[in-house]
Amino acid sequence: MSDDEDIVVEEPELAEDDPMRAFLPTSFGKKSKETNIAAQIDRTKRNTHHRAAGAQGGGPLEAGGPSADSLKGPKSDSETSDGSSDDSDSDDESDDDDEFPVSHELVLKTHERAVTTITLDPAGGRLASASVDGKVNLHDFAAMTPTTLRAFRSVDPWQSKKSSTQSESHPIYKIEFSPLTGGLFLCISAHPQAKILSRDGDIVTEFVKGDMYLRDMNNTKGHISAITSGTWHPTDKNLCVTAGTDSTLRIWDINNKRSQKEVIVFKSKVPGSAGRTRMTSVAWGSPLQGGSNVLVAAALDGSLVMYSGNGPFSRPAAEIRDAHKADTWTSGIDISSDGRMVVTRGGDDTIKLWDTRKFKTPLVTVNHQSTSAHYAMSNIKYAPNATSILTGSATGALHILNPGNLQPELVAPVTPGSPVITVDWHPKINQIITGSANGETHVLYNPTVSNRGAVDVMSRAPKKRHIDDNPLLTMDQSIGISGDSIVTPGSMGGRRGGVTASGKSKDPRRPEVLQQTPFMRNQPDEKHIAENIPLARMLHEDPREALLKYADAAKKDPMFTQAWKDTQPVTQYAELSDDEEEEGPDKKKVRR
Repeated sequence: MSDDEDIVVEEPELAEDDPMRAFLPTSFGKKSKETNIAAQIDRTKRNTHHRAAGAQGGGPLEAGGPSADSLKGPKSDSETSDGSSDDSDSDDESDDDDEFPVSHELVLKTHERAVTTITLDPAGGRLASASVDGKVNLHDFAAMTPTTLRAFRSVDPWQSKKSSTQSESHPIYKIEFSPLTGGLFLCISAHPQAKILSRDGDIVTEFVKGDMYLRDMNNTKGHISAITSGTWHPTDKNLCVTAGTDSTLRIWDINNKRSQKEVIVFKSKVPGSAGRTRMTSVAWGSPLQGGSNVLVAAALDGSLVMYSGNGPFSRPAAEIRDAHKADTWTSGIDISSDGRMVVTRGGDDTIKLWDTRKFKTPLVTVNHQSTSAHYAMSNIKYAPNATSILTGSATGALHILNPGNLQPELVAPVTPGSPVITVDWHPKINQIITGSANGETHVLYNPTVSNRGAVDVMSRAPKKRHIDDNPLLTMDQSIGISGDSIVTPGSMGGRRGGVTASGKSKDPRRPEVLQQTPFMRNQPDEKHIAENIPLARMLHEDPREALLKYADAAKKDPMFTQAWKDTQPVTQYAELSDDEEEEGPDKKKVRR
């Protein structure tokens, strides 16, 4: 065969529509299916339409308020009579999506109860969320994929590692990463002791509890009642402040947990309060261009108090008695990046804007339905560089307000029907995170203006699910063997069949094991008592029978009366007369 001759390879001839073609290979080697990243990101696009408010309207959009169409003003020439519009409306919506990163969302369903607080580290790579069930879930964006949206660790800060029987848990009010280092975060719950945890969830510091029997709060070394809020010092990585229901603000050094560094006792001027009230929230701000720090706190009596952030704290720099309605919970306070403006969200259904240079009356007041009656952790936050103000609503929407007049620039539904409790806008990754009462954490982003975070998660290939990823199908958790293993009956010790994670026996003939309640976990079992407590076995023994066991031995071989064994006289009892027998030994003759 010469080189000029063509080699003809005979191939099976199949019709184009022959179903056999699906089983024939089209190429050699290992074939890998490439992931369509654009399709993945497009699946996370929000279908809800955002509502933007115009100049008219008294405040943020509420349920039952004016519709979105009424806020757009009169119809333009480009809009037809049947309600349709040209491409300019779609361009406006795209402009809103580009301005605010709310076009796409990533939903994390890692809590079973309401998400009360969220925080991100300064780099934006780690997200921590907390709930009313007392648990803190840690999420790492670098480790998540579109099919593995879960927390890599769940921590209960009040579950002691040394004692597994401790089951005390408290609703968590506030967690916040250190803005300077990011290696620690502050954890505050309905408890007198705040804690400092590492970024991996390990407890680093637990501040001391004060003496509740001391009347003067200046002499206590810590809070004597529950803490409601707290935050970090804006420029010192070792300092943080906590606000408590004992009418005090306490500044702590994380390197000294035995006593606070400074204690600020707020004296209420409301008649009948005995000078005490609950501190509901606190914020500590510092101008980016330099200047004095500002410490602002709110109280349950409606007061708003401001201190110089660098001290001294003997008296406030300014105080407003009726900033909000008394006996309503002012849950949110935040300070602008320039340190001049303060925004507060009160329990009296109002949002107010204050100027620290003229701290007497609010600059702007708008109506906004409060959720602090059910969730005292509802917050309000300034956007990066104070370009907007973020807060949630009772209807489940994210409200982005204008920082000058507090009018809504955008209202984006997040969890309709479930209140949005906490919000945050991270400046580095340009993404908005919300926590709702239904236990969901939403990460809102825009692929064009956001970076890292949720964008990286949706840009990865989904993790291939293997049967080994589900331990319920491949492993018997009670005895630790593979589910398809062949086990000879009776060859393994222990209980037959084992129990499931919920405590139910796998053997249908066995009764269900009672679940261990917190009261049962706090009680020592009988084996522990019998082994560690002397004479514990005598609790269930009749003392008379226990003494009669040694009656014969004491009579035959007396241990302590051995010297008088032979000289001891025989006991003789006097005989009773007939009269005494009738009367009985217990009856006495009457003296005459």
